[in-house]
Amino acid sequence: MSISNSIRDAMVPIHKEGYRFIATFAVVTLVLGFLWQPLFWIGLMLTIWCALFFRDPERVVPVSDDLIVSPADGVVSSLGLFVPPAELDLGDAPLMRITVFMNVFNCHVNRAPVRGRVLVSKHKPGKFLSADLDKASEENERHSLVIDGPHGPVGAVQIAGLVARRILCWSEEGDALGQGERFGLIRFGSRVDVFLPEGTTPRVALGQTMIAGETVLAAHDDVLPGSQIPTVI
Repeated sequence: MSISNSIRDAMVPIHKEGYRFIATFAVVTLVLGFLWQPLFWIGLMLTIWCALFFRDPERVVPVSDDLIVSPADGVVSSLGLFVPPAELDLGDAPLMRITVFMNVFNCHVNRAPVRGRVLVSKHKPGKFLSADLDKASEENERHSLVIDGPHGPVGAVQIAGLVARRILCWSEEGDALGQGERFGLIRFGSRVDVFLPEGTTPRVALGQTMIAGETVLAAHDDVLPGSQIPTVI
């Protein structure tokens, strides 16, 4: 293997949405460096952070239709029964909701929690409250996605926060998504709410660290507790 191939394989892939931001940070860093050298090193650190923010590594995705995986990197900040937003069209009855909170150091590419066809893909303008508040689910700007999974519809809601001012979702109604497939991205922080269908049980705890496309959020009740979770590399 050549040296260039080794370097390429060792580098973490960067999502194309980040190229212009990284370039902007780099140019500003050079300008600041001409003005005062210490500013160059501060800018360099911020440029590296920006590149890491937009990293898009490959993930090992479970292959079982009985599993629901995390749509985001981060930590579980909320777990309980909540009425889903009206635009999801999932009814008025409370459903189990798992919230994954992303800080500015997490990978922000979002992935489909289940395979299936997109039933709903809607953007809703709103406020930019702190994403760790419960009322952020109702009042903040968000993009709602509903996927018709093997055991019923699963809702995934991208929610903006104090720092996150841009939600990207490139999956439209009628699209087919594979489990763990990329469907969107949030800049620069925030959370994703996942509404589970009936007959599924959470497999996570508050404060647990999530890896998008890999960590199992919940399993259908037919899956026995403690059973081995199949994966594919």
